[in-house]
Amino acid sequence: MSSGIECGVVLFESTSAALKAEKEAVKTGLKVKLIPVPRALNSGCGFCLRFDWQDIEKIRGLLISRELKFEGIHKLKWPPN
Repeated sequence: MSSGIECGVVLFESTSAALKAEKEAVKTGLKVKLIPVPRALNSGCGFCLRFDWQDIEKIRGLLISRELKFEGIHKLKWPPN
């Protein structure tokens, strides 16, 4: 059985922040998806933005340059066990 792929998730304080980040990431051509926050992580918002871990610097740069507020970025395996 496959152990999954390495991906990252960005946690946000609000759903509107998560939606805005998704919109901005898609506009720049990044492959992202809004997913429910994994149980192992806590967030003020019920959604997080999943992305390929190889795009971590692009995602971080996008969040900072667009002044998108986020709680944190975490690395994990997808799909989770």
